[in-house]
Amino acid sequence: MFSGMLFIFLPLIVGYLIPVRKDSVLQFIHAQTSRLVLVILSLMGLSLAGLDNLGENLSQILLYTITFFLCISASNLLVLPLLDKRYPLKTEHGHQQLPKAKMLLESAKLILVVAVGLIAGLLLNMDLSWVDRASEIILLLLLFLIGIQLRNSGMTLRQILLNKQGMLIALVIIATSLPGGLLAAWLLGIPLNHGLAMASGFGWYSLAGILMGDGLGPVYGGASFLNELLRELVALTMIPAVISRFPNTAIGYAGATAMDFTLPIIQNCGGIRCVPIAIVSGFILSLLVPVLMLFFLSL
Repeated sequence: MFSGMLFIFLPLIVGYLIPVRKDSVLQFIHAQTSRLVLVILSLMGLSLAGLDNLGENLSQILLYTITFFLCISASNLLVLPLLDKRYPLKTEHGHQQLPKAKMLLESAKLILVVAVGLIAGLLLNMDLSWVDRASEIILLLLLFLIGIQLRNSGMTLRQILLNKQGMLIALVIIATSLPGGLLAAWLLGIPLNHGLAMASGFGWYSLAGILMGDGLGPVYGGASFLNELLRELVALTMIPAVISRFPNTAIGYAGATAMDFTLPIIQNCGGIRCVPIAIVSGFILSLLVPVLMLFFLSL
């Protein structure tokens, strides 16, 4: 049962064991990771083009996306404000907000890549039997590079353990997302382990969509990708509006992206005190995305 999980998880472990000290090498790895994400998302689009009854499957993808997004977000937002009441965090005001248009454009680019793959598959009428195999190979390489990135992200175990608020935010996101996934699975009438896997993306839309697509097919992959992407888009809009009163909520809802994509806007809107908490929370969630998702997919 766990052999498939171990086969996919092994490159991540191997990558995490590799220390990289040269900034130029790390920059090269970051660039290649970004390119591989674009390649594999285009392959996801091709996979969608190969589905029978495409219109019906697209409707199913949207239904899954909306259901999981509403259930998981509601579950998160019911509990996160309690953290702000119990463990208040002082923020700094007067920071210049970063233009969200640039960040939204980056997200739109990923949607466009999937759309281009879908359109190419529909128009070219090509043999798509090779797509799944190619996606698996690229996925293994991508996980290897992600492992290296996580190892060399600058976070030590001591720094993580000392930042209890960041750890607490991450634990709340995990503890509330999984019940939200179970509720969505019950409403949709799908296996509960599929719901738990869908709930384990924590905002990392590229990896979540890839892992779900590899494990359960393009319908789940597309739904997971859109679900986590929608979470990030809402977070980009929500963080400037709520972080002054509810910093824990803003950081927590950003999920795994709090350590990278949404970190600049968290810093600029909430101040430097929010940064270590966001990095620790985002790091823990990023590390657990492949662990939990692959575990639930193996059940």
